[in-house]
Amino acid sequence: MNVHDKPSKLITGATGDWEVIVGLEVHAQVTSEAKLFSGASTEFGGAPNSHVSLVDAAMPGMLPVINEECVRQAVRTGLGLKARINLKSVFDRKNYFYPDLPQGYQISQYKSPIVGEGQVTVDLPEGDGVTVGIERLHLEQDAGKSLHDQHPTLSFVDLNRSGVALMEIVSKPDLRSADEAKAYVGKLRTILRYLGTCDGDMEKGNLRADVNVSVRRPGEPLGTRCEIKNVNSIRFIGQAIDYEARRQIGIIEDGGTIGQETRLFDPIRGETRSMRTKEEAHDYRYFPDPDLLPLELTQAYVDDLARGLPELPDEKKGRFMRDYGLSAYDAGVLVSERETAEYFETVAHGRDAKTAANWVINELAGRLNREGKDIAASPVSAEQIGAILDLIGEGTISGKIAKDVFEIVWSGGGDPRAIVAARGLTQVTDVAAIERIVDEIVAANPDKVAQAKAKPALIGWFVGQVMKATGGKANPQAVNALLKTKLGI
Repeated sequence: MNVHDKPSKLITGATGDWEVIVGLEVHAQVTSEAKLFSGASTEFGGAPNSHVSLVDAAMPGMLPVINEECVRQAVRTGLGLKARINLKSVFDRKNYFYPDLPQGYQISQYKSPIVGEGQVTVDLPEGDGVTVGIERLHLEQDAGKSLHDQHPTLSFVDLNRSGVALMEIVSKPDLRSADEAKAYVGKLRTILRYLGTCDGDMEKGNLRADVNVSVRRPGEPLGTRCEIKNVNSIRFIGQAIDYEARRQIGIIEDGGTIGQETRLFDPIRGETRSMRTKEEAHDYRYFPDPDLLPLELTQAYVDDLARGLPELPDEKKGRFMRDYGLSAYDAGVLVSERETAEYFETVAHGRDAKTAANWVINELAGRLNREGKDIAASPVSAEQIGAILDLIGEGTISGKIAKDVFEIVWSGGGDPRAIVAARGLTQVTDVAAIERIVDEIVAANPDKVAQAKAKPALIGWFVGQVMKATGGKANPQAVNALLKTKLGI
C-alpha cells in the first residue's frame, strides 16, 4: 500500500489547502487477432460492420467461446504488474442497454477477476517515485460505436469493435496529482508495450482511461468521487484531473456537496461536464454468464508464461545503471520505449556507454521529437551512430564535425566513414599546420593577447578563431595546447 506521509501536491483553495485523490480504470485493448469470444478480426479500420461475426451481432442461439490468446495476454500482463494470478475466475453479465451493445449486456468479470492485486512503480520528474497499487485486472468485451455525424436525423451503429477483448486495469486511489496520474498511465503503457499485450495506441482508442477524482482536506476521510469516462490521451487525463479537482473544491467551499456522478471531458473547452448520475454495482444486476464455464488455469500454465516474459522496464533500467554506469535519469529515458533501449544497446556495444547514451538521447531522440517521428522511423541506424562514435574515438573527426556527419546521414544516408573521407572532413591533427594558423591569429590580435594573459578564460576566443579558420577540423586538444604555449598561460 502506498503511504503519502506528507502531502506535497496540495491545491490551494479560497479557504485553505486541499488534496486531490485519483484512481484510474485503464481499458487496454488486448493484442490478439480475434475477439474475446468470437473469431472475427480485431484489425483497426475496415468498412463499418465488416469485422462482425454472428456472436458479435448477438444473433439468437449464438454461444461465446473464450479465445485462449486473450487469456494468455491477460495473465502475462498480470505477471508484468507483479500481481496475483487467480487460477479460477468467472465471467459475469453486466446488464445495461445501449444501442451499440447488441446483447443488451456486456460479458465482463466482477467478483472473481483473472488477476488480483499488484503494483506499479512510477518515477516522477523531480526524482522521487510513487508506488501505485493495482486493485485488479479483468477481461471484458468492448462495445460497438454509435456514429452521430453520418446523417442529419439518424444515428448509425458500427459493430466492428463489439466483442473486442479489453483488459480493465483498476488502480487503488494512490495518486495525488495530475502529474502522478500522467506518469502512471505512461508507465503502464510502457509495461504493456514491452509485454506486447496492448499496443498502447491512444489515438485509435486502444488505451483509454476512466478517471476517478475526489478532493479532501489533508488527513480527512476520502471525499465523494466523480468518474470522468473514456479519456483517450495522457495530456487530457492531466487536464481533466486539474479541472475536476478545482470544480469540486469550488463547490465545497461555496457550501455545496459533491454528488457521485459520471462526467465527460471536453478537450476543446478543457472542462468536464455531467453525463449521468453514477450507477452502483447493483444497478448492473451482475450474475455469472450461464453460457461460459468458470475459467480454470493450472499453476504450471502460469509458471510457463512467467518464464517467457521479456525483461521489463524496471529490470532493464536497473541493468543499464549497473552494467553501463548510467544515471537513473538517462537509464529511465532509454527504457521508456523498448525499441529505444534496443537501439541504445546496439550503439553501446563495445563503446563508451555514456557517450552512446548522450548521442541516443540528445542528438537522435531530440531530432526525432522535433520531426514527430518514433525511433522505428529513424533515418539513422544504430550502426551508423556507432560508426560516428568510432570516428570520434579514433580522433579522425571532432565532436563538432560528428554532428555535421550526423546531419548528412540523417538527410541522405550513407556510411559515415565514407562520408568523412569523400568530403574531406578528417580532423587536422598536423601540429605544424595548426601552429601556422595559431601564429597568424596571435599576431593579428595583440590587444586580445594582452587580455588573455590577464584573464586566461579568454583563451576560448582564440580557440573559436582557429576552429573557424580550419572549418572546425582542427583537433581541439592540439589547438588548446598550442595556444597555452604561445600565450604563456
